[in-house]
Amino acid sequence: MNKAKKRFILLTELSVLLLLTFLLTVINVLNFTMAADEADMLTERIAQRHGTMDRSQLEPKSMKPASQPEQAPDKPSQAVSTTASGAGSDTQTGDNSSTNTENAAKGTRPFRLDNGRYGFLGPDSPEMASSLRYFTYSFDKEGTANVVDFQMSSVSEEEAAAWAESLLGGTTGWTNLTYRYRVYQDGKNTYVTVIDQDRELWPCYRTLLISLFGGAAFVIIVFVLAQISGKLMFKPVEEADRKQKLFIAKLENEFKMPLTIINADTEILERQSGTNEQTKSINKQVKRMTRLVKDLGFLSVFEETESHVKTNLSDLMTSMLENSRQMFSDKQQTLTYTIEPDITVNIKDETVKRLLRELIDNAQKFSLTKANFTLEKHHDRIKLVQTNDTTLPNGSCDQIFDRFTILENAEGTEGAGLGLAHVKEIVKSYNGRLNANVKDGVITITLNL
Repeated sequence: MNKAKKRFILLTELSVLLLLTFLLTVINVLNFTMAADEADMLTERIAQRHGTMDRSQLEPKSMKPASQPEQAPDKPSQAVSTTASGAGSDTQTGDNSSTNTENAAKGTRPFRLDNGRYGFLGPDSPEMASSLRYFTYSFDKEGTANVVDFQMSSVSEEEAAAWAESLLGGTTGWTNLTYRYRVYQDGKNTYVTVIDQDRELWPCYRTLLISLFGGAAFVIIVFVLAQISGKLMFKPVEEADRKQKLFIAKLENEFKMPLTIINADTEILERQSGTNEQTKSINKQVKRMTRLVKDLGFLSVFEETESHVKTNLSDLMTSMLENSRQMFSDKQQTLTYTIEPDITVNIKDETVKRLLRELIDNAQKFSLTKANFTLEKHHDRIKLVQTNDTTLPNGSCDQIFDRFTILENAEGTEGAGLGLAHVKEIVKSYNGRLNANVKDGVITITLNL
């Protein structure tokens, strides 16, 4: 159950991490892409203006004051008194009219930044033109550099010329992290424009930092919440599992006592009256019930804990198969195996023996004439394959690993359908994979550990 809880927490963390990584990646990629597009828009406008922002065209032109009728010198007091004696609305109207007249005299006009085409600070706005830091150099066919416009204080003109020359092979992109450049032709000359986007990129990097630290904090918070919710979620399941194990343990003890008494009474009867068919049948059924009780107990108390003790699977499997060879011979079955040497697993020796014993017993019970075992390293995992001939139809038959499942070819064979269920529990507890398939009269059970 602890392993299931850990798996739940791990899957929760992985899901949140993948979703958060996707969202933050999209946000930051869009952020930097938009910054690059804005920078390209500026370099393109500079290219259209032959390497300069041409600030003189952006400054408002002075307007000649509009001619006004001369005021008669002999009536100044009359005009003043008229204004002063007017109503409040007339006074306001006169003020607005006077303000508009003064604005017209100064040559100003209502202003919309970039005519609404690129927002408040588009490439045509005077604020952008006056604050943009850039330089443009032209290169003739001989490679001689000529400064077209230089509006940058972080480098000298000589350094800028060398910098521009190093960019001649490109078209557009980033240079020195925060500088955007464009290379273009204008007549017979090649122009290189470099603009400083440090101020514009700082919000992007700030968003990136917030994404990294905020995402890490969010993952930690989710981990803590997953721990708490996992404990609350699995508490009733753990309680039910505990009660189930306790019930089976008590049931096992309750069965052991009568079975022991029956076995002892049968031995007394055999000593008094001799062995007969009835006592043999009783002994057989007692042994079967004892084995069934042990199998149930194994399923109920099997712990899903990882072992750090290495077991030599190759040697153990070879020894157990050799010891079982006589059982196959007694049933006129051929046993073969191919085992790669020195394969080890981090599983307890007793657990490995239980797994191999169930596979060998299954092959011995249900083989028609032959059985084969193969053990090998497959990439970074261990692959164990058991095959034997069978009368089952083609297709997947993973149901043989379910508890108390007995297929049509098992009629008349001893067993309660728990053997391969043990194998499934062991393989599952060690993060392995298990499947069974029938093809052309051969069943193949494959384990990947």
